[in-house]
Amino acid sequence: MNINSFLRKKNISDLQNENHSSQLNKILNLKDLTFFGIAAIIGAGIFSTIGRASYEGGPAVSMLFLFVAIACIFTALCYAQFASMIPVSGSAYTYTYVSLGEIFAWTIGWALILEYAVSNIVISISWSGYFVSMLQGFGIHWPEWLAVDYWNAHQAFLAQQAHETLTNNDIKLAEVYKSAPSFGGIKVLFNLPAGLITLFVTILAYIGIKESTKVSNALVWIKLVVIVGIILIGAFYVKPDNWTPFLPNGFEGVMGGVAAVFFSFIGFDSISTTAEECKNPRRDLPRAMILCIIICTVLYAAIALVLTGMVNYKELRVDDPLAYVFDKIGMNFIAGIISVSAVIAMTGAILVYQVGQPRIWMTMSRDGLLWKPFSKIHKKYHTPSFSTIIAGVFVAIPAMFIDMQVVVDLTSVGTFFAFILVCSGVLFLDYKGYSKQAKFKLPYINGKYIICPLFIIAMYVFLFQVDGLKMLNDKPLLYVFWLVWLGLGIGSLKYQFSLLPILGILFNLYLMTELGWSNWIMFIVWLVIGLTIYFLYGRKNSKLNQIFNS
Repeated sequence: MNINSFLRKKNISDLQNENHSSQLNKILNLKDLTFFGIAAIIGAGIFSTIGRASYEGGPAVSMLFLFVAIACIFTALCYAQFASMIPVSGSAYTYTYVSLGEIFAWTIGWALILEYAVSNIVISISWSGYFVSMLQGFGIHWPEWLAVDYWNAHQAFLAQQAHETLTNNDIKLAEVYKSAPSFGGIKVLFNLPAGLITLFVTILAYIGIKESTKVSNALVWIKLVVIVGIILIGAFYVKPDNWTPFLPNGFEGVMGGVAAVFFSFIGFDSISTTAEECKNPRRDLPRAMILCIIICTVLYAAIALVLTGMVNYKELRVDDPLAYVFDKIGMNFIAGIISVSAVIAMTGAILVYQVGQPRIWMTMSRDGLLWKPFSKIHKKYHTPSFSTIIAGVFVAIPAMFIDMQVVVDLTSVGTFFAFILVCSGVLFLDYKGYSKQAKFKLPYINGKYIICPLFIIAMYVFLFQVDGLKMLNDKPLLYVFWLVWLGLGIGSLKYQFSLLPILGILFNLYLMTELGWSNWIMFIVWLVIGLTIYFLYGRKNSKLNQIFNS
């Protein structure tokens, strides 16, 4: 087995020709792309997971949004350089195929499938909660057994039977379980709205990018107006005393919200999956990525400050924090508007992911790594039809039966991994001299005399100022972080690596160390399944394999 066969790379000029011969409709401009990114980023994060992050970190979670945004900016700049060189659908998968080789590309493609699917599962479940609340606001009662997953309800019931102390939400779930209809002795409970919204969005994604873009842009305008309104109104009800202490659980408490906060930012990379449908991808893709991150960071930080200023951070461990705080101060009308706008916002986010995921599958299929039907383009709608249907099924069924908390952290591992490889790919392009072809290029700052001194300073602070040895015992993955930093420092001395991609690698790698072992175990299982498919099918059927053996 030749090791070179795993590291074979795609040619940049061949990929550029692919874009010219694409059967997809080229209709997207800078505004469409920026709004696509905003639609993906401002979804369940700002209406749901921001509450849990605030509960963990207190008012200081607003700083965590800025910290994570910096990591995303460094990564987005690397994405932008690739996008200006390779205007082809596939996102990090395609970029890695060009720079690091096939086995890494497959790994990233497989991780992206998980990222997009899990993101939409989480958002669909959260959408269901807000949808049911919205219906109740209009006097419509949705059957409770058709709006919860079996696992949560069953666990709450067992805890009640064991006379454990339960939250109000758990008591409600236990009662729903007891009153749910039975079939063959098994209680029937599933989250029907989560499945229905996925079905609706999948149909929209199937019939065309033009229709999807119109709907997405309209939804973005609505939620931007609502969110800015929430910030302005909420600012009048802020009590500065709620911001004290600013760091109630210390730095560790703030970093405990990393998964929830990072989940809030996942989505800007989905812009690159629409490269073949852009009018001017080399110019507009880089601009759109940076713009959407800047806009969303400002909104997230402002919302976090308003939330933690309106009520004590300890009250924010709820699934609908924005509606909760306005209900708390007696502004039920605003809480109702928030529920409606949350439904709108999350619909837009689901749409973006349901557009993006099939295009990654399509690109992998075109390369021979997945079965041919995944690359089929509908003759009338000019969309990857089979991939879109499979993506819908892949999200809708789990969304109806899985607990949101089981999968919310899983998204982050694969995404961090993808981001690190994209940043590493830019270092490779610089080393080979390919970066000269980029229309957008990262500002070059020679890391030769910066990375190693920063490593020495950071290591001193880590070991002697913040009890680093204890942190290493608690989080062994930090060993990997420091070894990678040392390796990049040595590499910078030898190859004069650019500073910005290295900062992107280090920021993302450090954030990865904050994730729990359960997330890593699930990700590794997913990776093993993916590599099995690659070795049984992808490696042999790869188009590059045919060239390699000819």
